[in-house]
Amino acid sequence: MAERVVLAYSGGLDTSVIIRWLIENRGYEVITLTADLGNQPKLDEIRERALRIGAVKAKVVDARSEFVQHFVWLALKANAVYEGVYPLATALGRPLITRLLVDAAREEGATTVAHGCTGKGNDQVRFDVSTAALAPDLKVVAPVREWDMRTRDEEITYAQKHGIPVPATKESPYSTDENLWGRSIEAGVLEDPWAEPPEDVYLWTKPVNAAPSEPEYLEIEFQRGIPVVLNGERLEGVELIDRVNQIAGTHGIGRIDHVENRLVGIKSREIYEAPAATVLIQAHRGLEGMTLSKEQLRTKERIGQEYADLIYNGLWFTGHHQDLASYVASTQRHVSGTIRMKLFRGTATVVGRKSAESLYDYSLASYGEEDRFDQRAAVGFIQIWGLPVRVQARTQLLKQPEGPLGITGPGDE
Repeated sequence: MAERVVLAYSGGLDTSVIIRWLIENRGYEVITLTADLGNQPKLDEIRERALRIGAVKAKVVDARSEFVQHFVWLALKANAVYEGVYPLATALGRPLITRLLVDAAREEGATTVAHGCTGKGNDQVRFDVSTAALAPDLKVVAPVREWDMRTRDEEITYAQKHGIPVPATKESPYSTDENLWGRSIEAGVLEDPWAEPPEDVYLWTKPVNAAPSEPEYLEIEFQRGIPVVLNGERLEGVELIDRVNQIAGTHGIGRIDHVENRLVGIKSREIYEAPAATVLIQAHRGLEGMTLSKEQLRTKERIGQEYADLIYNGLWFTGHHQDLASYVASTQRHVSGTIRMKLFRGTATVVGRKSAESLYDYSLASYGEEDRFDQRAAVGFIQIWGLPVRVQARTQLLKQPEGPLGITGPGDE
């Protein structure tokens, strides 16, 4: 009996070619696993394609709710954005897909899992490391790292030669990945960082010049850091994200053009569409600004960067992640309230905030008649705050010739 392998199957060029390659070159019985993490409208077509190519079984798992509840919301609560721009949609999906691969391998008696990642990208690390954490006994096969085909054109030629139906063509060579949290597009003309992305790479977002000429407002209610109500209607996570994606995309919000530092040490030009992620992260930050102290906000900003790096670098199933997630969860105890967002011509702006847990005190902030702040107390505060400045100025700085900042520093004498 042939060894069984479970392949993470997207239905695209790479993984479609991999089915035939695993059969012909390794003698495997191939079982495909397609995880629906949202925005996958052709699941039946994908399943049928896998079987036509030669898979003995094609499994499809609806994992949308789990993806949102146990992956997306954790990242949102951390405001996890890689290098300040990328909301990590693809990176968030990989550990869940890996766990589903491992589950399927156990169910089907497979000894191996496989994926379609290249040796130059980040996803190979996410799949391999996550598999090692969850099932170190399973082998991992990544044919794209092994075969002789060097370009997507060669893969397309292989597919045509073997009668493999694939959506990619030599005229439209883009490699895409999408789920509820975002869509990534790479390859083809996008590899030239000087080239403006052609409009046909975008599917979810309108160009700004075609967006509505009037703004649209969304009111988003959060409970403990999680959005639960949109414009007065309580929604489950999947539907809420879907609706915000559609509304924000109509206003041209969520386009990202980024030269990114990959884990393997190279820079890559990446195009993303993330309408809902852009809006919800902005809204969440706006609510945290009202409900967290300055020290919490500053510390959480650093933790958020660490959290984003952890997700990007494929370290989801680690003790370090458990520790960070515990801290983030603690910060969200009082992050409840409603944010009003203004969507207009490619921008999402917080224009209103309210929360029963707010640390904003109108009577302290106001300059009107309601002002309860004792301004006389500021004099003593400034005396104490400025004490070390005065001591250093008197004993060191004022005794030396004037330097570029009005004082002398090292090398100025």
